[in-house]
Amino acid sequence: MAPAADREGYWGPPTSTLEWCEENYAVSYYIAEFWNTVSNLIFILPPIYGAIQTYKDGLEKRYLAAYLCLTAVGLGSWCFHMTLKYEMQLLDELPMIYSCCVFVYCLYECFKYKNTVNYALLFLLITYSVIVSIVYLDLKEPVFHQIMYGTLVSIIVLRSVYIVLWVYPWLRGLGYTSLTVFLMGFFLWNVDNIFCDKLRALREKMPPVVGAVTQFHAWWHILTGLGSYLHILL
Repeated sequence: MAPAADREGYWGPPTSTLEWCEENYAVSYYIAEFWNTVSNLIFILPPIYGAIQTYKDGLEKRYLAAYLCLTAVGLGSWCFHMTLKYEMQLLDELPMIYSCCVFVYCLYECFKYKNTVNYALLFLLITYSVIVSIVYLDLKEPVFHQIMYGTLVSIIVLRSVYIVLWVYPWLRGLGYTSLTVFLMGFFLWNVDNIFCDKLRALREKMPPVVGAVTQFHAWWHILTGLGSYLHILL
């Protein structure tokens, strides 16, 4: 049963395996989770700009792919939070896996001198993506997705720390900023999940605009979107 603060809306009852702490259809009849939806603009607009600049500067295609994958995550997450439909949930969660695989590829190819393709690494990452997709579609268990996503993020963090500590120390500021911003988002994601009942009760006592500040899943989007963009710059 949906919490009392939730309302009926344009897209009908949720079919997703996850629902977040934001009250459904509280702001708009056409958007299930308004703040969780519009906060995805941070995943969409800056990466589009980055992709355009990457193309203009003639950089390698893997960097263009990284920006476009981040945009795809934002578009999928927008559709998911707007509708709370299972199909749109997959459009959000699976691109998270694919984009992280692209990031891993970029990080492990950043020292090469020629525009070549690492087919072994490419095969490994594609195999990982396919296996995760098949298993997740069968299990429909969000924890499995979170573990697989967390594994990729851990690899990205460890590789990035190695690069800024031992190879390109002048990039430490950008590297640590990217990591700190991302971890702040992860912290707020957990706060939103653990203290949801208290946050909802608090928002009932606050003006709507002030209460929007406590939409910590939206802050997770903003901070992780910014952190990911900075990481591609790194």
